[in-house]
Amino acid sequence: MVSEAQKKANEKWKAANKEKQKIYGYRSQAKKFISEFADKEDLKTLEELIRLRYEKIRGEGNV
Repeated sequence: MVSEAQKKANEKWKAANKEKQKIYGYRSQAKKFISEFADKEDLKTLEELIRLRYEKIRGEGNV
């Protein structure tokens, strides 16, 4: 069971970190889709999207 103080702390963190929460959720959904539901065509499409994303990031000097 979670204490009232911990509940308040959790809510405070959630309010201050909405963007992080969104990213964590997207990441989790992507991993689940890839590991449990994607077929060969989905994986090919994702590979291409990942390749394009890498190219974009490299162009920005982040990788």
